[in-house]
Amino acid sequence: MSLAPTHTYHIILTLLLLNWASPVEAEVYTFVDDKGIIHFSNAPQDNRFTEQNKINYLRKHRRQADIREYDYFINGAAQKFSLDPHLVKAVIQAESNFDCYALSHRGAAGLMQLMPATAGDMSVDNSFNARQNIEGGSRYLRKMLDMFGNNIYLALAAYNAGPTNVKKYKNIPPYPETVKYVRTVLKNYSHNKQNAVLRY
Repeated sequence: MSLAPTHTYHIILTLLLLNWASPVEAEVYTFVDDKGIIHFSNAPQDNRFTEQNKINYLRKHRRQADIREYDYFINGAAQKFSLDPHLVKAVIQAESNFDCYALSHRGAAGLMQLMPATAGDMSVDNSFNARQNIEGGSRYLRKMLDMFGNNIYLALAAYNAGPTNVKKYKNIPPYPETVKYVRTVLKNYSHNKQNAVLRY
């Protein structure tokens, strides 16, 4: 996709003005119109400027350094809460596939898909912050392991379906989503350990 010179000039000028106008990072919204022109704004009036546009832009331009940074956070959280870092990474893979801007229709957010109430209980102020999310998710995973006697199957089921449902059935709840989730995390976990995919 190429930009016309006049549009390129306007975009550059707009970005320069945004940077000059505020000493802090501006909220920049973007969308691509039918002609392939990229539009930016920090005060959107057009309804095509949405938070989702911004998130999609950030996703597209996410650096590989972010993934390496996750490994650092994973190791720190795993050590803090006495978890296997390969397990933490396996949960992230199943929950968000390393998309720190992931948001489910139920409101679960971030790398480890924390529900708002859970995020609050785990002292997470911003679920889209990778470090906070990984630490909060790891803290919750540790809580589930402690609650169910370090039974990884029940702890993962509780992470997905809630501890109340696990206690109700005294086993992995018979929900297809939860059964599939536990299998997926354990498969990821085994693969991670065998291939040592976590960078230290």
